[in-house]
Amino acid sequence: MSALAEFGLWMVPAGADVALDDEAGYHAHSVPDAQGVEADFAALRARGWAVSRTTLEQLRTRAATAVHGGFASPPGNARRFDEKQVLEVTRRFMLTLWNSYSFFVTYANIDQFKPGSAVDEQHLAELDRWILSELYQLIREVDSCLENYDPTEGGRKIEAFVDRLSNWYIRRNRRRFWKSGSDSDKLAAYNTLYECLVTVAKLLAPFTPFVAEELYQNLAAGNLAGAPESVHLADFPVCDESKINAQLSNDIRLAMDLSSLGRAVRSQAGIKVRQPLPVINFGFKSAGPAMDASFQKIEAQLLDELNVKEVKWGQSDDVSALEVQGCIIGNEGGVVCAVSKLIPDFLKDEGMAREIVHRVQTMRRSAGFDIADHIRMYYEGDDYLKGIMATAVLSDYVKQEILADDLAEGIPTEDVYSESFKLESHDVKLGVKKV
Repeated sequence: MSALAEFGLWMVPAGADVALDDEAGYHAHSVPDAQGVEADFAALRARGWAVSRTTLEQLRTRAATAVHGGFASPPGNARRFDEKQVLEVTRRFMLTLWNSYSFFVTYANIDQFKPGSAVDEQHLAELDRWILSELYQLIREVDSCLENYDPTEGGRKIEAFVDRLSNWYIRRNRRRFWKSGSDSDKLAAYNTLYECLVTVAKLLAPFTPFVAEELYQNLAAGNLAGAPESVHLADFPVCDESKINAQLSNDIRLAMDLSSLGRAVRSQAGIKVRQPLPVINFGFKSAGPAMDASFQKIEAQLLDELNVKEVKWGQSDDVSALEVQGCIIGNEGGVVCAVSKLIPDFLKDEGMAREIVHRVQTMRRSAGFDIADHIRMYYEGDDYLKGIMATAVLSDYVKQEILADDLAEGIPTEDVYSESFKLESHDVKLGVKKV
């Protein structure tokens, strides 16, 4: 039997039915090998599994890992094969995991990071301690799920962790990996992300053995002293309860929830995320000393995540009353958020600088530049754009973010990649050249 079919269906118990969803499409350009389908069909029938030839044809045209994820459901339940579900598993989980792995490999190669470097725990940033706490909670939960024959819930726990790893830990820590040089803070970030990825590979071994092996081979085997030659020969992770910090997990969860609400209210107000705001207000029904303590711990993250200069918090009724002052109000889970649409000119200027950075970063990729390449940036536009570039604090910010050695007015006609944009009401032309 082919590895794909064996992998995709290994969780289906004898006697369970595997049905093909009527809406699942079949692509004629992906015609599977007829002999392979028949071999799989015969082998599965011999093991007592009821599966159609059509389903096997679809299974053999899709990635084994995604198919496996799409089949995850409690033992004994019918499995309905749906191509859309398989693609959703690929997008939601596998691509997120692979992008996290790719991010690590890209910067680890640039900085020539060597696994196994000792890091004093006092050098761990708060987010390092948080994601490690989440990691060891995950180990405990997945181990419990497998002990209780519930791989479905275990797989969901891993998926949720990978989402937090990618969309909060990595995204919030990008600057630690980007910065030049190598200090204890940067090494702590590398070691933390490395530990998370290797541990996830080990946790995934019973669920997605091929992807787990691919990750492990590239990360650990041959790179980490004493590492077994295969993830399937490595010990299953063991939870270190001393690494779990429930209060820290609760604080970061609060930061994530408030950030989500704040972004939703910004969107409701029609304000782009790259536009800085003077202040954002949060109100709680039960505000008090405990909430104040948690808020003080996450305030810096909220300032950066929501792109605001000040975060205020208090009673929900007080924040709701800001609506009469023209603020846009949002409410979720008993938490009220208020955002004013009045933006000072100096913050509008900063928003334009951030928009230029965003466009140039996209242009760098389109021009085929490497992440570490330094560039020269050129610009053409009206007096407003020239004023932005003449403001030292804004031009320095632009240069730092896009790795530009200098900014020059006027765009040469040769050896420069350029694009034109309409930013707010301003016509802007930007050019980039590798130095």
